[in-house]
Amino acid sequence: MSTRYFDSHCHLTAEQFAHDREDVIARARAAGVDRIVTIASDLADARDALALARNHDGVWCTAGIHPHEAAAQKVGDLEEIRSLLSEEPLAVAVGETGLDYYYDHSPRREQIASLEAHVSLALETDKPLVVHCREADDDLGDILRDAGDKVRGVLHCFVGGARLLETGLALGWYVSYSGIASFKNFDGGDLLRTVPLDRLLIETDAPYLAPVPRRGRRNEPSFVPHVCAAVAGILDVDPARLAEVTVGNALRFYGLEEVSA
Repeated sequence: MSTRYFDSHCHLTAEQFAHDREDVIARARAAGVDRIVTIASDLADARDALALARNHDGVWCTAGIHPHEAAAQKVGDLEEIRSLLSEEPLAVAVGETGLDYYYDHSPRREQIASLEAHVSLALETDKPLVVHCREADDDLGDILRDAGDKVRGVLHCFVGGARLLETGLALGWYVSYSGIASFKNFDGGDLLRTVPLDRLLIETDAPYLAPVPRRGRRNEPSFVPHVCAAVAGILDVDPARLAEVTVGNALRFYGLEEVSA
């Protein structure tokens, strides 16, 4: 039986895929990537992601507002996102939300307020959070500890420090690694090895962060096997076994245990 993969986080609605989106999905299938969650960055993106999921078996979506877009959200956006999450089975998680103090595209106080609103949405809808964090470990850790273990989530594309990782794991969160794990300058191997296998996810974050040997190109879900191989190498486990484990983890995290391929 050929190896199957789950791209737990990508952005199929991105403009980089506008000219060949159907081919991208077909290539993913051919590479064994038969389950994909496409992540929303704002309300309009959530609508587009839902439409895409409706048209493709094995594709699901999220609904939320990225921290880069926190200052741009309009009155009523979160209410419509709440409706999507409450009414649409294909909308399987809240986000992408979080904090990004590296780019600071939105004022930090607005990022924090948006993240806290998304935490409330996750509690209300009983769906997990997909969280982005860059150079904001302390504030994110404080918010997660305040929310407690009733909120489920994933630290996506994890590049943070030991304290944030410990906080997430203590609260039962999942941790996801992207193609960054394949880069020569990746220095998170020791932390990666502390993540329990049953809490580990892999992702592309496509169209960004293409893994070696595709680095420098547009990323896409068909490159998940390269991410899997890089993470497996760091963990010294069989890549096929890691693919199987991370598929099961993603199904469980997104509440898709009963969905068959």
